[in-house]
Amino acid sequence: MKNVTVDIKSASFPDQFVSDAEKATTEYGLKVGQAIQYEWFRRDGMSCRFYNQFRNFHKLKLYARGEQSIKKYKNELAVDGDLSYLNLDWTPVPIIPKFVDIVVNGMSDRLFKVNAYAQDAMSQAKRSKYQDMIEAQMVSKEFLGKIKEQTSVDPFTVSPEELPNTDEELSLYMQLNYKPSIEIAEEEAINTMFEENHYIDLRKRFDYDLTVLGIGVAKHEFLPGSGVQVSYVDPANIVYSYTEDPHFKDCFYWGEVKTLPMTELIKIDPTLTKEDLEKISKYSQNWYDYYNVAQFYENDMFYRDTCTLLYFNYKSTNKIVYKKKIMETGGSKVVEKDDQFNPPQEAMDEGRFEKIEKTIDVWYDGVMVMGTNIILKWEMAQNMVRPKSASQHALPNYVAVAPRMYKGVIESLVRRMIPFADLIQITHLKLQQVISRVVPDGVFIDADGLNEVDLGTGNAYNPEDALRLYFQTGSVIGRSYTQDGDFNQARVPIKEISTGSGASKTQMLISNYNYYLNMIRTVTGLNEARDGSLPDPNSLVGLQKLASLNSNVATRHILDGSLFIYRSLAEALTYRVADVLEYADFKDDFVNKIGKYNVSILNDISDLYIYDFGIFIEVAPDEEQKAQLEQNIQMALSKGDINLEDAIDIREIKNLKLANQLLKLKRKQKQEREDTMAMQKQAMTAQQQLKSQEMASQMAMQKMQLEGQQKMQIKQAEIAFEIEKMNNEALLKSRLMAEEFNYNQQLRGVSEQALAFREGERDTAKKDRISQQNTQQSKLINQRKNNLPPQNFESNEDSLDGFDLAEFDPR
Repeated sequence: MKNVTVDIKSASFPDQFVSDAEKATTEYGLKVGQAIQYEWFRRDGMSCRFYNQFRNFHKLKLYARGEQSIKKYKNELAVDGDLSYLNLDWTPVPIIPKFVDIVVNGMSDRLFKVNAYAQDAMSQAKRSKYQDMIEAQMVSKEFLGKIKEQTSVDPFTVSPEELPNTDEELSLYMQLNYKPSIEIAEEEAINTMFEENHYIDLRKRFDYDLTVLGIGVAKHEFLPGSGVQVSYVDPANIVYSYTEDPHFKDCFYWGEVKTLPMTELIKIDPTLTKEDLEKISKYSQNWYDYYNVAQFYENDMFYRDTCTLLYFNYKSTNKIVYKKKIMETGGSKVVEKDDQFNPPQEAMDEGRFEKIEKTIDVWYDGVMVMGTNIILKWEMAQNMVRPKSASQHALPNYVAVAPRMYKGVIESLVRRMIPFADLIQITHLKLQQVISRVVPDGVFIDADGLNEVDLGTGNAYNPEDALRLYFQTGSVIGRSYTQDGDFNQARVPIKEISTGSGASKTQMLISNYNYYLNMIRTVTGLNEARDGSLPDPNSLVGLQKLASLNSNVATRHILDGSLFIYRSLAEALTYRVADVLEYADFKDDFVNKIGKYNVSILNDISDLYIYDFGIFIEVAPDEEQKAQLEQNIQMALSKGDINLEDAIDIREIKNLKLANQLLKLKRKQKQEREDTMAMQKQAMTAQQQLKSQEMASQMAMQKMQLEGQQKMQIKQAEIAFEIEKMNNEALLKSRLMAEEFNYNQQLRGVSEQALAFREGERDTAKKDRISQQNTQQSKLINQRKNNLPPQNFESNEDSLDGFDLAEFDPR
């Protein structure tokens, strides 16, 4: 280790155009640390820039706590430094703490909400696709409605009642209803990291510093094994490059001075030996003596076993160089080189390769022992925050804002109040002094007047009896004439002595006290309506709210500063989330922790690092804005412009502008619905009237038709009766004719049968005769041929059952 030097010598920042390898050396880091040390700790008389700032901030915080030094007040009232004749209560009047609490606690009621907007190409494509789908539904709404009526199939992806009608309504619809899961996942991640770092408590400290000191500083970093950490930084311990930007965006170095125990140095640089630690401890004590550090801390601990370190970040550039070689096949090959790679152009032309380089911003982290040439750490920062839209830029770990800074000078609300707070304290002390010197009213007793009074009891009228009688009864006994008969000049022996000189002084001091208090309200804008300490009984509530609103406007810059810190940290955490999800060992635990309330977004969370987000802060409206919105809602409800469900939806929107736009949209939609319903009602009324007329005409026609039908039915009944009668007659006639026909047929059949029988009998007889004749002829021929005897041709059939027919001859 080199020899330790305590003297703060002149030093400047090293050259930025050296090689990256030289920038990585500890000698380069030591030059940076010593340049920062010289800029902030060089002695200017008995003070330096850092401890002057420390002393000023310490003074402001003491005033903000009501614990400022009373030395100046004693010097004001002392006579040649002598305070022996004063017996006063020197405790400061806590006027400033009241106003600080009003501002800080008033801002704690304003709630912030992170609104992540995915702005990468893939998310924009999805957003445009969804918007095109909604526009297509808007254009074909009527056609799709007909399809739904005719087919009973719902072709709408969005309810027809919720579809916007104009481009303005479409824009509002996209803001209110389109929220991709990746944006929800990002917001869950940011809110989870804020909750883990207890940002609600940190925010109160930032708001307190912005009010008291005029500057607020936060720090974000990625710690291995611990994850993303957001921490509070005391502005009194911070160093930074000169800037006139109230948001410190152009600072090229940041630093933080810390006093640590000697044992903590081993954790920073494990190579330190015991001798090194002893040497650092020795010269650290010289550092405390050199700057009389104990006057700020009032603690003997800083004289032993501690050292003062400067933790600093330095912004520089780094070159990324590649050698791109053209292959014989036409392809190319890229090889990474160091920043010193610079071949001549002829070599590149002959070797068919080219040099590709890119310059990016980098931050170096360093730790230096103050007042020495010992640097414990110097390396390029790990896990630098780089926006995906501009990866060549790197954001610092520190976020700071000083809303009222001009030319490097920081103005705060408490600084404005200090002169009048001192005058109030002096007035308070003088008021005590006047009150302590005020004596009660006394009485004057004329002894000669008492001697002339005779009570008639034989006793003398002495002063004690006169005082007792005066104080108990208020009466005084006296004589107008003396015993010699002369006029008594002391005829009133007791007279009251009035000491009214203290009253006028007291009233004057009280008037001054109130004047200085009103001056504090004037210079800060914190009027009586802000805290309600002295409301005017004759002023209207609306006027008091207006006065309170004006007071809020006077401290708007503090709220804006708090919002800037919140938004900047949210943006940084967005890039930190990508680092955690892509590189951290506890990625799965982080994903589960973020997605414990919404399991459906776990897959989207795993891919967060490929998206690019824009961060917007949605501030909850204050009471006045809420009252105005509620007044508009109540007016719309009273007129029937919106429904209760619409009012509930509007109240749930924290963005006041969107809430008012939604209120106008709901009123317009309600009016359109009412107009449509009125038109439908008119159409229904006209249709009902038409139907009633049609029904009347139909009833008349039906009556006529009924009467005609009745006549027709009677006529038809008569005709039917006649027809039935004729049918019955025809039926009877047909039956008679059928019977007659049957009978005729039967008779005809009988006659035909008889005729047939007769013809048959005739034919049979003829055949029998022919047969008999032939038989007989044959027999005759046979007789002739054979000369047989004559034949007898008489038939035996001429008798019936052996009876001869001769028996029937007449006798």
